[in-house]
Amino acid sequence: MSNSENKAQNVGNLQREIQQQQDSKDAAKTQGGSEQKEEQAVQAGTHAFPETPLPDQHLDKPGIEAEMELKPQFLAPGYKGSGKLEGMSAIVTGGDSGIGRAVAVLYAREGADVALVYLPDEQQDAEETRRHIEAEGRRALLIPGDVREMAFCSRAVEETVKAFGKLDILVNNAAFQEHADSLEDITEERFDLTMKTNIYGYFHMAKAALPHLKKGASIINTGSVVGLRGSSKLLDYSSTKGAIHAFTMSLASNLIEKGIRVNAVAPGPVWTPLNPADQTPDKIKEFGASTDMKRPAQPEELSPAYVFLASPATASYISGIVLPVTGSIG
Repeated sequence: MSNSENKAQNVGNLQREIQQQQDSKDAAKTQGGSEQKEEQAVQAGTHAFPETPLPDQHLDKPGIEAEMELKPQFLAPGYKGSGKLEGMSAIVTGGDSGIGRAVAVLYAREGADVALVYLPDEQQDAEETRRHIEAEGRRALLIPGDVREMAFCSRAVEETVKAFGKLDILVNNAAFQEHADSLEDITEERFDLTMKTNIYGYFHMAKAALPHLKKGASIINTGSVVGLRGSSKLLDYSSTKGAIHAFTMSLASNLIEKGIRVNAVAPGPVWTPLNPADQTPDKIKEFGASTDMKRPAQPEELSPAYVFLASPATASYISGIVLPVTGSIG
């Protein structure tokens, strides 16, 4: 046997030896009753966040945060403002609750006046968000309406500019989501509603805002992890989120010479009214448990990303990115 064959034989012996050692360790664990421990949710913030099981509550659409048994956390008590958005003016669609509310509160904490765009059914939540914006010492403007309509989007921008004198930041965040087990379950009416809310609305708002945006302004779109990887039960919704990601990168390229930045945040599962208003009570109990962190995010874990992307002090060299905040690796 040649020297190289001897070396190869030794490699095989070494591999079997390592395998036997590991097999022995595995067997000892099983015999000793030392089964793998149940994986615990990851807590890596300034305080603990809710874990599964979550309340098995089902909300009527559009989903009112005030009616949730477990209220989403949006105040971000560990976040200290430092004037990153001082003197700026922002519009947040879907700003009444969930991620939109958390973003609006932090924008106010950083010095911005905020206009909230929301559906008329969500007035109670919008009033609550206004109270928190004003508690941060900034002005709030409530604009109920439907982002599917271009005329409304134009009016929302005009009202904001009239009230605040300018527009520096647009956050496109309003969304409609409803699960379906099969493509055949998605009617033309549902598909139209999802598309027009989630992508037409973003297009309309950006088009209306553009004449008022100056160098240093920014547009931030809410995408989704399902826009990155798809979802078998959210066929229409995930399609719109993928379109939002492409729209973000394309618009960023289109506007870069104007000094206007366009970015997106792609959240994973976040505890907002959107999800109890979609999923069944048995499924919502385990919402977010499949992430690597074994729990859903709270809105206040997303909102600092929107501050980062909006502020010229922190993101002046960033445009056209989709920033994943998913609770999972990769």
